[in-house]
Amino acid sequence: MTDSPLILAVPSKGRLQENAAAFFARAGLVFSQSRGARDYRGTLKGVPDVEVAFLSASEIVNQLATGAAHLGITGEDLIREQIPDADEAVELLTPLGFGHANVVVAVPQAWIDVRSMADLDEVAADLRARHGQKMRVATKYVNLTRRFFAEKGIADYRIVESLGATEGAPGAGSAELIVDITTTGATLAANALKILDDGVMLRSEANLVASARAPWGDRARAAAMSVLTRIAAEEEARQSREIRASLDPARAPSLPALAREFGASLPYGHPLGREVVLHCPASAMFDVVAALQELGAQDVTVRTFDYLFRPTNALTERLLRRIGQE
Repeated sequence: MTDSPLILAVPSKGRLQENAAAFFARAGLVFSQSRGARDYRGTLKGVPDVEVAFLSASEIVNQLATGAAHLGITGEDLIREQIPDADEAVELLTPLGFGHANVVVAVPQAWIDVRSMADLDEVAADLRARHGQKMRVATKYVNLTRRFFAEKGIADYRIVESLGATEGAPGAGSAELIVDITTTGATLAANALKILDDGVMLRSEANLVASARAPWGDRARAAAMSVLTRIAAEEEARQSREIRASLDPARAPSLPALAREFGASLPYGHPLGREVVLHCPASAMFDVVAALQELGAQDVTVRTFDYLFRPTNALTERLLRRIGQE
């Protein structure tokens, strides 16, 4: 196993690159390209032993699958389509909140009696009986389509690989239906297509992905721990709030039960004097405040964090468990 630096593969252009850069920047991780935007290699400022590779989405998937990159940002749809043994080859560490799109089965709106995948069996049988041909499915997602159709028990069809605008295939007469990616459904509607009721194959978004096949030597592993710890601390901070209040020390024994009820913690243990400090999920903030006020708490304040570093975090634990280093 070579002791190489951590290779982090990120999108090379467009909105995905902008969103990826913003995601890392929130965690204090800033891309640096010494020769400007045309440089396809870079670094993370202030983090040693990290080499950033700016690649296309498909290249990122290939690099992760072969182990040429340790970490990468790409859509789950591409992972599932391009890597047959995706669950063995990679670990999806965390969804990133951008790049949302669904892989769907869409049919002509004129097919008013076709609402579900089961109805496609009748369509296929009718095409075979009337025209002696198989039902044609236009798609760029060949592997996802085959797996999904097999799960639904549909076998009498053939795939027409789409090289252009897939949504135009039924109108052009080159296919009866399509499997394609959509965000709002507007393009499908504009082409007189509708999504089947059970035709959402995958709800995809960009993910931070780790390769199980990369050479995880000491340098790469240490760099990954540094990067993931910062990302986890930013995520934890964004989802948490700190609540401070003045409370009669005689009411302090009620605090552990209150914390358990709302998934909160007492980071400094029992209060020293009258000041109480709790960390809680942002979604439970108002409930915690109300419960404290019922105990007689006064001068309750709430604040957000930039970072919240826990003793352990799910991201590093997931990676170490996957690469056998836990």
